[in-house]
Amino acid sequence: MNIQEYFGRISYNKPHKDADLQTLKAIFQHHIQAIPFENLSMHCGETIELDLQSIYNKIVRKKRGGWCLETNYLLFWALQELGYDVCILGGNSYDPAERAYAAEMNHILLKVVIQGNSYIVDAGFGGAYQMWQPLRLISGKDQPQVPGIFRFVEDNGTWYFEKVKRKHYIPEQSETPYFTDTPGLGNIRKIHRFTLEPRHINDFQELNTYLQVSPDNILRKKSLCSLQTTEGLIGLVGWTLTEMKYNYTEDMDLVHITTLTDEELEKTLKDKFNIVLENKLVPVNVRGLPPNLVDKI
Repeated sequence: MNIQEYFGRISYNKPHKDADLQTLKAIFQHHIQAIPFENLSMHCGETIELDLQSIYNKIVRKKRGGWCLETNYLLFWALQELGYDVCILGGNSYDPAERAYAAEMNHILLKVVIQGNSYIVDAGFGGAYQMWQPLRLISGKDQPQVPGIFRFVEDNGTWYFEKVKRKHYIPEQSETPYFTDTPGLGNIRKIHRFTLEPRHINDFQELNTYLQVSPDNILRKKSLCSLQTTEGLIGLVGWTLTEMKYNYTEDMDLVHITTLTDEELEKTLKDKFNIVLENKLVPVNVRGLPPNLVDKI
């Protein structure tokens, strides 16, 4: 494993001598626009191994993506190689259907300290709730980015991560403008909560196994692949392709939704996500759950 090969994977060719905030922002932006958030391995009959060499080979050399455990662990390694003061944290994602946070830790994220300031770096949430830049760890402060306004709220040692919802215009659903996520009452989308207790990758080994075998978690019920673009995001959930352009108009995102055939899936993965699978994908999108990436998380 070497950092230059990783840089090639994310198409990063700028200076990186200093472990500063500007370099962190640039590397992070390249990472999320090159490496998809995806769980296709479990829907291709492949086992996901939570060790650095396996993740490196999969994402860097085979040009695949990964879920939070994989893509954030790879980013953790890269930032360590560059001399950053970085540690792993564990989070509990919010389930809108249950209106509750997961009881057990089920998300991995990173904390980076630069000149005494702490930043949260998370390349593994995907969809419309993926941050585009590191976020300063400050409670109650709105932090606007292209995807929307993010904020942290701290309460008795627990940090809550949330985003202000934005309007979505989906032309295919109506001849007249159709909006989802309309701000108003309850316009804050809870994403996850976490503490600042440092974690080790081994703390997530049991979770990695559980997510691959448990029939109840959403990663088993849906085959997912999403990638941040220069304008928004693209996502594939089952057979549903979602393409989102942020800030289509003021405080509104433009969303196009297309249903693909089995024959179109392979070509779409290659053309849109630069993914070529070694084994055949068996797409999944269990009924009764949100059909597209906008509503997924």
